[in-house]
Amino acid sequence: MSTTYHVLPVERHNDLIRKAYVHRGYLADEAEDATRFCEMAARHGIRTHNGIKALHLDHLFGSATGGCKPGAEIEVIKKPFAASEVWDAKLKLGQAVAFRAMDRCMELADKYGIGQVSVDNAFHYLWGGGYVMEAAKKGYLAYTNCTSTLAEVVPFGGKHPTLGTNPHSWGLPTTDALGYPIVIDWATSTVAMGRVQQLKREGKQLPPDAAVDENGQPTTDPNAAKWLIPFGKHKGYGLALYNEVIGALIGGSLPTLRGNPVPEGEKRTSAFYFQVIHPDAIGSGLFAKGRDQKANLKAVLDDVFAHGNESATLPGQIEAQAAAHSQKAGGLLFTTAEIEAFNEIARECGVAEINPASLATYDV
Repeated sequence: MSTTYHVLPVERHNDLIRKAYVHRGYLADEAEDATRFCEMAARHGIRTHNGIKALHLDHLFGSATGGCKPGAEIEVIKKPFAASEVWDAKLKLGQAVAFRAMDRCMELADKYGIGQVSVDNAFHYLWGGGYVMEAAKKGYLAYTNCTSTLAEVVPFGGKHPTLGTNPHSWGLPTTDALGYPIVIDWATSTVAMGRVQQLKREGKQLPPDAAVDENGQPTTDPNAAKWLIPFGKHKGYGLALYNEVIGALIGGSLPTLRGNPVPEGEKRTSAFYFQVIHPDAIGSGLFAKGRDQKANLKAVLDDVFAHGNESATLPGQIEAQAAAHSQKAGGLLFTTAEIEAFNEIARECGVAEINPASLATYDV
């Protein structure tokens, strides 16, 4: 079955997002970073982390509550490791921090073969896949993870939420071989809470084994969903725990305190980790039949998708297809419910609302 979307012109979308962030006190450059991110997410069909989710999180945990501070300046903490940096984000807007951190990792990788940046006192950066995708398009291997704002996930074998949804994102430089980068990006819960909110807006059910209600009982009703379940049982739980351990080493807060009022002397902040590898830094040069690195990469991928596997799907393929639909439609694709959510934002910052009937439609 196809879905009919409204086609929102990029300029109108970006103008609304920009004005909303400025209305909330963010500086012009921060609003531009936020707008750049929201356009990128929408263009690639990331409905769970688009401008609606970004501004919703900012309202709940960010500029309205002191969890994010417009105009904050990052402090670089001195370390004796040439390819590594540690930042105190000072609660700066997460998207602005993440773009800058990924750029810095690429600079370090150009010089040292690998670069990493860890960030403390951070505010949610939303869709990690977007940052690694941009680096992968430039030819790098990129990775990021973060600890989530809230503890919303119960540990394997437990019943109380003591983990974040704690996403992992990898971007691989496969554009020459495939036409787009492989992007492996997931929350370590079966679904993200943004997905729960989206399905609630759309009046749809959750998949099985994704959430529990307030009594810890499994539910597929997004209206009853209270906490989330790790994907893959102990496997997803292990990846979620990995983020918490990395966050602990960086200096991040206790999972159950993040995003909430905290006792004296405690922290409520998340932590980020970014890593970029230059492909030349890991190449052995020992390629069969004289293939160079790019040719060998294509040969490996061709082999994976041969032998009857021609219809298999690659991570990042769906996002690439969504971007192609956006380009063909000539704008960003949103449902009627999403347009109404944007109109709530428009009313907040005193700009003209969007009339869905005035927009072109596009079927996917």
